[in-house]
Amino acid sequence: MTQAIAGLLVIDKPEGVTSRAVVNQVQQWFPSRVKIGHTGTLDPLATGLLVLCVGRATRLADYVQQMEKTYQARFRLGAVSDTDDAQGVITPRAGTPQPTREQVRDVLQEFIGDIWQRPPAFSALKVQGQRAYELARQGAAPVLAPRLVHIRAIRLLDYHWPYVDVEVDCSRGTYIRALARDVGEKLGCGGYVEALRRLRVGDLTLAQATPLQQYREPPPLLPVRLAVSHLPALTLAPTEARLFCHGQSISWRGDRMASHSGSQDDQEWAVLDQDGKLLGVGKRVGENLRPCVVL
Repeated sequence: MTQAIAGLLVIDKPEGVTSRAVVNQVQQWFPSRVKIGHTGTLDPLATGLLVLCVGRATRLADYVQQMEKTYQARFRLGAVSDTDDAQGVITPRAGTPQPTREQVRDVLQEFIGDIWQRPPAFSALKVQGQRAYELARQGAAPVLAPRLVHIRAIRLLDYHWPYVDVEVDCSRGTYIRALARDVGEKLGCGGYVEALRRLRVGDLTLAQATPLQQYREPPPLLPVRLAVSHLPALTLAPTEARLFCHGQSISWRGDRMASHSGSQDDQEWAVLDQDGKLLGVGKRVGENLRPCVVL
């Protein structure tokens, strides 16, 4: 029975709780053999959408992580933090200029698009096999290389010194703490994240989430297909579906794929049977559809 479990849970994480603690609590609702995994850490300070993969859906966790995310954040200007958020050691920047709303808006626009971003020293990224935050807590100064991320949009919601309220649509790997730090530096006054809430992951929103404290037993799982909703869908005939489920490649020239003959090589597909059930993810390689993930 446990092998048949596959779906998503969307949790509204409260402040002060780690993502790992949420997973541990949810794990108690299911048999021990059922795997539970989150799809992107939320800092303890942050609240909002935490997507959990349950059972076989854990095989698709990386696809959820690839989805665009939306955050609502409050930046505090005029000070810096060693963690780039309100939980760190705060150092005021006395005598710094107070930027105008127009200056704040213009600087925010400079961070839209592909940017190189240096992750915070207090992060879960590894440096020579050790978590950066562990090194930082030991007094070391871990050097993290800048990473290319994409910010599609930044909306200025409100500005009253020293607070800037924004909403950000961004790619996997984007640190809002780093964005606050860099915006503050660009404005010449310093900055850090005062509050952070994740509103969206791909097509999953807070409207589908329930606060963690309201759960007393497992809520209904969301369809596992939502984990790959950003991929184009490909429906297989019964014979092809059986081959795919046994890990075998399928000729791209099959009848069911004739209408997709113009697709690009290396394109990934959400593979369905004729009833619309998700079988897994396949990739076109030359003249074949090769299974990447089989559920």
